[in-house]
Order: sequence, then structure tokens, then C-alpha cells
Amino acid sequence: MDQRVTPYLLYEDGPAAIEFLTQAFGFREERRTTGAAGGLHAELEVAPGGGWIHLGQPPNGFRNPAEVGRTSLVYVLVDDVDGHYARAKDAGARVIEEPNDLPFGHRRYGCADPQGHEWYFAQPIAEGGTP
Repeated sequence: MDQRVTPYLLYEDGPAAIEFLTQAFGFREERRTTGAAGGLHAELEVAPGGGWIHLGQPPNGFRNPAEVGRTSLVYVLVDDVDGHYARAKDAGARVIEEPNDLPFGHRRYGCADPQGHEWYFAQPIAEGGTP
């Protein structure tokens, strides 16, 4: 077991979130289950061997970050941040930070998915950047 922490994000519309995340970010849906009360659980692979995110749709009483404001962000390392940025932008991701080189050795951009979750994708570009 290499991955020890798995982000679990809640969405008001789980199927729409899965569709966006697979199209815009290239994630691969591995599993989706629906509970008796109408809730949804899904597991998405970030990249082959590159980790996982889980997402859920509670059966009731949930509001997205788009409604309540920033709640968290997810930081994902990718091999080609500029190509990833172009794909996400073409799929309709709302860009909140254009690609830029950071002093700690990463090239990064930020965007928000349609339900308000913030995502930052980065590529190490210098010695000392996180592998």
C-alpha cells in the first residue's frame, strides 16, 4: 500500500462530478455504488499507479463549496501540467490560477470544478521539487 491518504470529496450531484472529473482531469472511474437511501460512493483513479480520490453524494442535507465558500483544496502532481491545463480548460474548468512557476520548484495551475471544489495540478520543474 503506497497511498496512505485518500481525499474524499462530497458532491451534491455525484454523477455530474464523475463525468466532469473523468473528462476534464483524465481520472478513471473504477467503482460506483448507490446506497438504499440514495447516496452515492465512487472511486476514481488519478492515473495508473498515481493514486485515488473517492467521492460521495450524501442522500440529503449537503451543499457544495460553490454555495458555502472554500472548504478545502486538492493538490495533484502530474507529468505535463500545461497539457493538463489545456484539457481542463477545454472541458470547462473555471481557472483560478494560470500556470506559473513557483519558488519551491513546481509549475502549477488551479481551477474549480462545476460544484466548487478547488483543484491544483503541479509538475516538479526544479531540483528540490516534490517527486
